[in-house]
Amino acid sequence: MTRIDDTPPAWDERTQLTTFLDYTRDTARAKCEGVSAENARKAILPKSPLMTMSGVINHLRWVEYYWFEVVLLGGEDIGPWTDEDPDREMRIAVDFPLTQLLDEYAEQSARYRELVAENDLETKAKRAIRNGLHVDLRWILLHLTEETARHNGHLDILRELLDGTTGD
Repeated sequence: MTRIDDTPPAWDERTQLTTFLDYTRDTARAKCEGVSAENARKAILPKSPLMTMSGVINHLRWVEYYWFEVVLLGGEDIGPWTDEDPDREMRIAVDFPLTQLLDEYAEQSARYRELVAENDLETKAKRAIRNGLHVDLRWILLHLTEETARHNGHLDILRELLDGTTGD
């Protein structure tokens, strides 16, 4: 995993934004290394029955899909969620092996890395967000870094409670 605590200050903005997003993606995958198939599917938080390691990884995958494909590019929203079941991506994750979810997340991240490289940071999203604004690609990268980092904290907690594994 690439470390970011020694990032040279001379890196340009795009490199810094993409490096931080890649670091948080890599961290999410690292949190899952060696977890058993059973533990990846186990919900252990009494007030968060959908919070599983598999669920978090699948959520991260679909969140990136939503922000890049739907918001930025204006594509059709074919995500697994519905109005009746807004967190469906977390629930259905237990039906798939964690290795498959991680592979799909990595493949999708590679595609989005190319998409980001091909677009200017000032590229405006084709769809407005909840407040009616059309954010730019820079905002989306920052938001996804924040979202992924927050869920890495969830993965930390889940992993420690499931099998005692802690990370850096």
